[in-house]
Amino acid sequence: MHRHPTDPAVQELVRRAGAARMSRRQLLRGASLGVAALGAGALASCAGPSGPGDGSGGTVRWANWTYYLDYDEAAGDWPSLNAFMERTNIRVEYFEDIDDNKTFIAKIKDQLKLGQDTGYDVFVPSDTTIVRLLEQQQLKQFDRELMPNVSANMIDMVRQASFDPDRTWSIPYQAGMTGLVYNARLYPKGVREVSDLWATDLKGKVSLLTEQEDTLGLIMLEQGVDVEGDWGDDEFEAALKVVREQLGSGQVATVKGNSYTQDLQQETVWAGMAWSGDIAILNEEAGEEIWKFVVPESGASVFIDSFCMPKATRAFEQVHKLVDYYYEPEVAAQVAEYVQYVCPVAGAQEAMAERNPELAENPLIFPDEEMSKRIFDVRSLTAEEDNRYTQAFQKVLGN
Repeated sequence: MHRHPTDPAVQELVRRAGAARMSRRQLLRGASLGVAALGAGALASCAGPSGPGDGSGGTVRWANWTYYLDYDEAAGDWPSLNAFMERTNIRVEYFEDIDDNKTFIAKIKDQLKLGQDTGYDVFVPSDTTIVRLLEQQQLKQFDRELMPNVSANMIDMVRQASFDPDRTWSIPYQAGMTGLVYNARLYPKGVREVSDLWATDLKGKVSLLTEQEDTLGLIMLEQGVDVEGDWGDDEFEAALKVVREQLGSGQVATVKGNSYTQDLQQETVWAGMAWSGDIAILNEEAGEEIWKFVVPESGASVFIDSFCMPKATRAFEQVHKLVDYYYEPEVAAQVAEYVQYVCPVAGAQEAMAERNPELAENPLIFPDEEMSKRIFDVRSLTAEEDNRYTQAFQKVLGN
């Protein structure tokens, strides 16, 4: 059994140093330094003070999800981030600290409430979480005039949000689809709808997602609910009943955030709900298409993860330069080639055609008209609904 330092500052240094030594493959498999016990969300990967550029332009502390930035396995760094630091002399400390929205925000909720430093200058939660942060006046507004690429290149699909019509509080970083996944070797007959996950030969081999809107959204779509429309308590309870029954019967083995990928790789899970880009990366690392991502016939839910700044950001101008850099089409294509989520940047598809013609035609990255008809944006919840539904969902999960 490993002994862990008790001093918080020392714990943080150990955490960052350990993460810097770990490859993406080790992160996924939980193969060393107790990763399996910690979970992906407990890790931080830091670009570090020895990165390109001299740091004279200041420092940005950026928290993101795992698998959400182009990564060079051999070099152990992030090429697009290195290029930004070299160009601007702005140092970026990059942390893969988001495993799911609620647990991430829970770690910094006190600092957010008090307007104190959270340890991050910018982070990338889902829009469904940003709604709540805005309601509580815990964010700092962007100055769109400082980001000409954002203004010129943001695609129509993400340009407006009901909670932020002009996108001055939230700048979309990636979008994606919540769908289904199955291991084609272990379960070759596959799944096409959520209800296929309840097959008897999958008992104890199924995973769902901790993101309430994603898991229940998929279930509601199969139940015929207009998730973009005026649904309410009855529809929520009907979807929650499915989760409750399948957990209670032992059909569902796990409900996780980003770390669900470890269960897929370890083959303790054969099928479940998944985020589109994760599956592309798993197959790329495996060197073959082991896992199949499926957009259900009844539809998939779309999510948008956006840059936002806490009130106490220490790097206002530097954050703007960073965000605007990732709206350059060539840079966006570089990131999209790795993460393989829906790219929010106009011109990136043309840039991708130069880098990787096959991916330029991938509707999971650049949705075509047919794919666009099959993806739905679950309506935003009111604060009261969010509180009630979250408590009910967490109770079903045993939390």
